[in-house]
Amino acid sequence: MGKRVSGTAASHAILTQLGKTIRARRLELGLSQEALANLTGIDRSHMGKIERGERNVTLLNVERVSKVLLVAPSALSPMQDFRHKHGAT
Repeated sequence: MGKRVSGTAASHAILTQLGKTIRARRLELGLSQEALANLTGIDRSHMGKIERGERNVTLLNVERVSKVLLVAPSALSPMQDFRHKHGAT
C-alpha cells in the first residue's frame, strides 16, 4: 500500500506542478506572493510552501487562489496537462 499523504508532502510531482502553475499565474498578474496570500486569506509562509509543492493544498484553498488569479480551479490543476496529452476529457 502507498504512503499516506497528509498536510505536508516531501516531493510529489503533482504538488510541485500545481505550485509552479500558481506562481506563474501570480507573476503574470504582477502580484507578489505576500499580496496573493493577503487576498486569499492564506498565511504567507503557507503560500510559499504551496508554490514550492511542499503542502498538500486543500480544494478550498485552490478555489480561493483561483478566484484571486482570475481562473477556474481546473486551470490550476496539473491534471489539465495530463488530460490534454492523453486525449482524455
